[in-house]
Amino acid sequence: MQDKRNIQIIEWEHLDKKKFYVFGICMTMMIRVSVYPFTLIRTRLQVQKGKSLYNGTFDAFVKILRTEGASGLYRGFLVNTFTLISGQCYVTTYELTRKYVACYSNSNTVKSLVAGGSASLVAQSITVPIDIVSQHLMMQRKGETMGRFRIQNSDCKRALVFGQTKEVIVQIFKADGLRGFYRGYVASLLTYIPNSAVWWPFYHFYAEQLSRLTPKDCPHLLLQAISGPLAAATASTLTNPMDVIRARVQVRAWPGVASRAARLGNM
Repeated sequence: MQDKRNIQIIEWEHLDKKKFYVFGICMTMMIRVSVYPFTLIRTRLQVQKGKSLYNGTFDAFVKILRTEGASGLYRGFLVNTFTLISGQCYVTTYELTRKYVACYSNSNTVKSLVAGGSASLVAQSITVPIDIVSQHLMMQRKGETMGRFRIQNSDCKRALVFGQTKEVIVQIFKADGLRGFYRGYVASLLTYIPNSAVWWPFYHFYAEQLSRLTPKDCPHLLLQAISGPLAAATASTLTNPMDVIRARVQVRAWPGVASRAARLGNM
C-alpha cells in the first residue's frame, strides 16, 4: 500500500544521471564556499578548552578575521574540497539503497532511515582521512596551533596551498602511521550515521507537515528549502555531543571510542 503524501518524491529511476552529478557537484561546491567559515569556527569551538580563546561563534568570527584575515576562515578549504568525491558516493549509495529497500518496504521512513545510514557509512570511509588533514589545517593559528601539530612554515606564501598540507600529512604519518589518518573513525561513524539516518526521515516529515499547513499553490521548492535546514537542525542537535568527541579525538588525540571501550572491557 502506497504512502499518501502531498509532495512527490523523486526516486533514482526518475533522475537524469548526467545532470544530477554535474549540478550536484556545482551546488555542493557553492554551499561549501558559503558555510566553510562556520565549519572552521565550529571545529575550533569544539576543540578549545573551555572558553580559553573564543567566547562563542560571533566572537570567534571577529577574532579570526582580525588576527588572520579572511584567508584564516578558509584554512584547509582546498583539502576539504576532496570530500566532494565522498559526497557523490553518498548520494549514489543513498539512492541505490532506497531502490533496494523499496523491494521490501513501501514506507518512506524505513527507506530513508536505512539508505541514509548506509550512505553515511560509505561516505565516512572516504571522508575521515581528508577530514583529519583539513581539521589540523583549521587549527593553525597565526604563530601557534590548537592541535597536536604545528606548521613551521605557516607564514611562507609559497607553502600556503599544498606545502602546509604536505607538512601536516608527514607529521600525522610520523606520529601515528597510516592508522593516524583514521583516528576517530568509530566516533565519525557514531556521529554521521545517526545524523544521516535521521536527517532524511525528518526532512520528509517536515516537508509533508508544511505542505498541509501552507496553501496548495505554495511552491514545493520553497517547502523543501525550509524542510532541509529544519531537518539539519534536528539531526545536528541530536548528534552534536558525539560530534564534539569526534573532533577532539581527531585533533587533540583523545583516546578513541573503540580504545575506551576496550579499556573498560579489560577492567
